[in-house]
Amino acid sequence: MDERAEERGAVMQKKWVKLLCVALPLLLMTMGCGEEVNPDTPTTADFMKEREALAARTRAEKASKPTQVVAGASADSEDMETDYAAGERDYFYDPRGKRDPFRSFRFVEDGPKEKEFGPLGDFELGQLELSAVIWDASNPRALILDPGGRSYIVREGSQIGKNNGQVIHIGDNLVLVKETYENLAGEQTTKDVELRIRLSQGG
Repeated sequence: MDERAEERGAVMQKKWVKLLCVALPLLLMTMGCGEEVNPDTPTTADFMKEREALAARTRAEKASKPTQVVAGASADSEDMETDYAAGERDYFYDPRGKRDPFRSFRFVEDGPKEKEFGPLGDFELGQLELSAVIWDASNPRALILDPGGRSYIVREGSQIGKNNGQVIHIGDNLVLVKETYENLAGEQTTKDVELRIRLSQGG
């Protein structure tokens, strides 16, 4: 019996030691968190007095300035203590000459639309082949073959080739195309390119 009582006493003693180890620091922390009152700091009453004095000064300054009557202004506007937008009334936004702030940076200005060249506009002139020419007529025409073997009939003024080419002359065994190139500076240059019927085809 005595051994059990001693064991219980030892267990109880350990529990009290643990409880004191936890409770003592908590007690010391709560005692250290007490609020110290500094007599030099302003109180809420002092703050309210300063606020009322400032409001009285601003009212006196507004009363001493000449007031301008704005059309549509109500009489209640005099009762307002502060007018936050008074300094910004004279500013008006002028968008002329300025970029639209909501437009994407990748936006491309609407310029002259590129001409639709049709299927012959997908190829370089070197890839096209002149197959036949009807030149001794009031409206000369030529038969052009693309690399896939499809044939197209062109007339003077027809668009052809990737470089803004235009057929300017159809003659015996020949189609003359004027290509327009544009360099990085935006300057345009032209070049005349001849398409001829190949000798193997009787040209």
